[in-house]
Amino acid sequence: MSSEKILSVLRAPHISEKSARLAEVNQYVFEVAPDATKADVKAAVEELFSVKVESVNVVNVKGKNKTFRFRAGRRGDWRKAYVRLAEGQSIDMMAKA
Repeated sequence: MSSEKILSVLRAPHISEKSARLAEVNQYVFEVAPDATKADVKAAVEELFSVKVESVNVVNVKGKNKTFRFRAGRRGDWRKAYVRLAEGQSIDMMAKA
């Protein structure tokens, strides 16, 4: 997989309290492209972080309805992937670039 494809599939790591708890059990959460498949996510994570991926679950997250200055608006829909790594593997999400 080319580096352009990897960077287009994986948008960003999703950092939250839930994802921090999941990292303790060897599962990580990423924001991915809306058209990314499980196979694309698996290949991208394995190549970018040099780890072995056991499973990938993908979720479509609906955007929330919000109001701003009495005008209705809507946040965009997005897609996230839960990636479970093999035993003994890990990804350092807090590493500085």
